[in-house]
Parts: sequence; structure tokens; C-alpha cells
Amino acid sequence: MAEMWISMGPQHPMTHGLWTLRVKVDGETVIDTEPDLGYIHRAVEKIAELRDFTKFTTYCDRLCYASANTWSHAYIYAVENLLEVEVPERAEYIRLVAVEIQRIASHLMWLGAYCPDVGNLTAFVWCLREREMMLDLLQELGGSRLHYNFPRVGGVKRDLPIGFAQRCRTKINLFLNRIQEYEAMLDESTVFLVRTQGVGYAKPEEMVNHGVTGPNVRAGGINYDVRWAHPYSVYDEVDWEPSVEKPSIKGADCYDRYRVRVEEMQQSARMVLDALDKMPGGADTHHQHGDEAILAKAPLRAPEGTSGFHHFEDSRGESMFYIVGGGEQRGKFPYRNSIRSPMFITIPYASKCMIGYKVADIPAIMGSFDPCIGETDR
Repeated sequence: MAEMWISMGPQHPMTHGLWTLRVKVDGETVIDTEPDLGYIHRAVEKIAELRDFTKFTTYCDRLCYASANTWSHAYIYAVENLLEVEVPERAEYIRLVAVEIQRIASHLMWLGAYCPDVGNLTAFVWCLREREMMLDLLQELGGSRLHYNFPRVGGVKRDLPIGFAQRCRTKINLFLNRIQEYEAMLDESTVFLVRTQGVGYAKPEEMVNHGVTGPNVRAGGINYDVRWAHPYSVYDEVDWEPSVEKPSIKGADCYDRYRVRVEEMQQSARMVLDALDKMPGGADTHHQHGDEAILAKAPLRAPEGTSGFHHFEDSRGESMFYIVGGGEQRGKFPYRNSIRSPMFITIPYASKCMIGYKVADIPAIMGSFDPCIGETDR
């Protein structure tokens, strides 16, 4: 049969965002791919040069609506590295709770969107049901929905609300019970297994060479998690371990990438419970701590020639911020703010994992990598 190029996107359910995948096919077999990004580029890094260190946090929330808290926290840590700010321990525990709840919500959004790609609509409704519980908790912390604007340079916006710890424990324990229903439904589904097992192999050494990180590389058996390899915040004080799969000799398939995220959600849930138990001053207390317990004073001017850096375990991989101080000439504004998106690295590699498979496998393969185009284009 004759070879031809077809376009999937930019308005296509498979893309999970606004971008185009050009696919070269021979009949129904994929023989080449070309990802086309940049449809929603917003010049976020340039905007950072026109906002002071405190006012850019809200833009970070919008880098990825499904995982807003992880991006705003990653930025705040880089600023604190630049300004040499020491964060109160209680604030760090509150941050960890917020970020890990966000990680659960992000993975639920992924799983809920992914299952219809492979023919399961029930899981979509179930995942959004549990995601609502997580969003309610995050809304309590930040006061808004999806874009929370919660972290601050030196700490967090506010202390835990009255009764938050009790409601959080109840919802997290309920989630840990319900996620077993997900596994029972999907791991015993012939349709789900046929669509995911042995499909979209990604070799561990190739992922490392391409810079793929996060759940995708851990699905390939690579035990690299920034929270574990380079601990920040209080991740070295709570009980957890990275979720790592043992793939076949051919590499990680779609099923491995599904399994690693399910395990990671359970690890995050246990981490939240442990952090609440170990929180300095107690998680069930409220307004018994002064502002100094959750927010340290921070200078808002960075000397010229100084820089701040932080790499963060985002829901989709290793995100990074590199910020250069503006000095006296630019005052509170940074001279440069550079952002490393894990999906900007992952999507070109993921598109090559489709070669040799059928057109019908494309949604299953691409969706298994959990693309987010907002952070990719920036």
C-alpha cells in the first residue's frame, strides 16, 4: 500500500491538549511521526521579567491546570534559593501535604482521561469523583479552585483551616479504599489489558538518554525520583519510597506506565497521612501558631549576578526553574527566568514509541505518557 502522512490534531482527543502529531503510515502501520508543538505558547518566561518575585506565582499555577500546586511550589523553591530564605518547618509540612494531594488529583485526571482512550468510560466517572475530594481539600488550603496561589516566598498563604486534618484523613483513607476498585476493574479487564500490555515499549536506556523523567522513566525500572535522590522540603522526614516498575526486557509498555502512577497515588496518600501525623505543633491545631510558624520574612531584591535554582518532582517528571537576580537596576524583577518542562522533553520521545504499531494504538501510547501541553509550550 502507498505511504501517506496524516495529521492527528490540533483538535483531536488523542493529543490531550492543543498540538499536532503528524503520522506517516503504510496502511494501518505507523512508520514515522513528527510532533508539532507551540500552538499555545504564551511567553511565560518573558512575562516573568516584568513581574516581581511574588507576583509571578499565579502564572506558575497556569503552566498546568491539572497540577498547578506543583509548578507554583517549584518556582517558590527556586526564588527561596536565590534570596537565601529559610522556611519554617511547619510551612514545609503544609507544603508537602498540598503538593502530594495535588499529585493525586493530577494522576486521577490522567487516569480518568486515559481510560476512555482505551475503551473504558466508567473509570472516567470514578476518577473524577475522587478528584473532586482532592480539589475540595486544595480549595480549603488556597481559597480558590484549580489555580490556588497557595505558596509564598518564605512559607505558605495560610495555616491549615479548622478541621482540615480530620477531613483530609477521612478523604485520603476513602481514596485508598476506592483505588482498589480501580485496580479490580482495570487489571481484570481483557479490553484494557489488550490495549495496554505489549503496546508502546519505551526502553529505559533510551528514556535516560532523551531526558525523560518522572513516572514514565520509573515505569522502565529506573529508580530516579527527585524527592528521593535529592531530597528537598521535608521528604526525607516522612515515610515513603519511589514507585518503580519492573518492565519486560523490551522496555516499559503502556500498562507499566499505568501501574506506576497507581502505585504513586497510593504512596502520595500515605505520605499525606504521615505528614499530618508528624506536623510540628500538630495538624489539628488552628491559629495557635503565630505567622512566623508558616511564613518567614524574605528580601525581595536579589543582588546582580546571583542566581537561584531548584529541580522539583512534578506529577509528570523533573521540572526546573533557573532564576537570575536583576540587581539594583531591575529591583524586584529577575533578569532571567528559565523553565524546564518534563513534557517538552517527553512528547518528542513518546511520539517515536508509536513507530511499528497500528494507528489504533496511537491514543493508548500517547495517553500513557500523560501529556500536558500548557507546561510544554509555556
